[in-house]
Amino acid sequence: MYVAVKGGERAIANAHALLAKQGRGDTRLPRISDAAVAGQLGVLVSRVMSEGSLYDLALAARAVVQAQGDVLEAITLVRSYRTTLPRFGYTLPVDTAELHPQRRISATFKDLPGGQQLGATFDYTHRLFSDAGSGARWQKAPSYRAPEPAISPGGATPRTPRGEELGANGHTAREEKAEAKRHTPRKEKAGDGAGPQTTVASGARLGTTEASRAMAGIPDMPRVTDLLGASALIEPGDGSDPEPGDLTREPSVFPMSRAERLQALARADEGFLLGLGYSTQRGFGSTHPFAGEIRVGEVEVEFEVPELGFAVPLGRIELTECQMINQFTGNAGTPAQFTRGYGLAFGRAERKAMSMSLVDRALRAPEFGERIVAPAQDEEFVISHSDSVPAAGFVEHLKLPHYVDFQAELGLVRRLRAEFQSRADAKPAPVPPDSVDLTDLTEAVG
Repeated sequence: MYVAVKGGERAIANAHALLAKQGRGDTRLPRISDAAVAGQLGVLVSRVMSEGSLYDLALAARAVVQAQGDVLEAITLVRSYRTTLPRFGYTLPVDTAELHPQRRISATFKDLPGGQQLGATFDYTHRLFSDAGSGARWQKAPSYRAPEPAISPGGATPRTPRGEELGANGHTAREEKAEAKRHTPRKEKAGDGAGPQTTVASGARLGTTEASRAMAGIPDMPRVTDLLGASALIEPGDGSDPEPGDLTREPSVFPMSRAERLQALARADEGFLLGLGYSTQRGFGSTHPFAGEIRVGEVEVEFEVPELGFAVPLGRIELTECQMINQFTGNAGTPAQFTRGYGLAFGRAERKAMSMSLVDRALRAPEFGERIVAPAQDEEFVISHSDSVPAAGFVEHLKLPHYVDFQAELGLVRRLRAEFQSRADAKPAPVPPDSVDLTDLTEAVG
């Protein structure tokens, strides 16, 4: 119960003015623009978009500036604005297999089909401050220069330092064969061709994904989980595709489906998920994770318009995807195999995607008959406390007036203390040992 505070409107208005003044900072310095925040604080903007559940770089950057860098306040701004937007429908599920990675790494296989791509990462920085005022001053990577071929005496066929002969184009026969194989289109199976086709220069017809990769010079990059799945070394994917629920329109009911849990985890606080994921690695959960594959890149979003009868591309968004591979010993009815954990987040958010995949696997304990012994395995505990918006609201509401509540408890404490004192006063005072008459005791004994 709250007591209305009257006469405080002027104080509130002054507080808002002071907040704006402190947010502006030194007026001799230029104001931080939303574009600068979106361009230079991309990781922060990505977190605001993910937990705000709205992909809009400009709005997320504006929220960060308005919130003066308070991430939770910026997330609340974005989430509040999101509730005012009309909903025209649902986009088609994004196909992350078409994600052209700017970064692709795996901790399970060194030599992956398509190779690993380091991309932009803090992983190998020294965590030392750069020169003052210079920002992140990274050294430019030296340009690659192929070694000069070794010419044998007498003008013979040029060779590499390894002794391999070079052809007319400067490549070895092994390199030419690998290059030709990489650009050779795969043959169509009988019945293929239902989807849109693209004609490439060779005249062969490829599917949209293969053609776009071939024309862009991007090698095929199969998922690590697909490679393990081909040998039945990892649990098979669920072939069913039920209509997922919508946590933004329907109340949460436990137990939840995995699709609903992933929705909640995608909006969850990164720090909360990080702590839970860390706990699973320290023994509070029966998982032994391997980072199967982490991808960062852009993927196209499509919306199917009923009036047109086909999907219309809306644009491309940046995503971070994590496929976590976990150990599973199997049981009497299931052979030993690996299990999956999945994470997906807007923008550049590797830590969030990895933590999400760890918690996703921990919450799947009932599927594998595992005992629930850790907080990260308790679905209701995790989902009910993972959202930063209600968590921040419930904690910060303690700043609001609780005068009546406190006065009631204060009166109760005073009454209990008075009762305690009255009982203490009613008890007879204990006799000190020094006041006992030893003469009477001597006579009784004699």
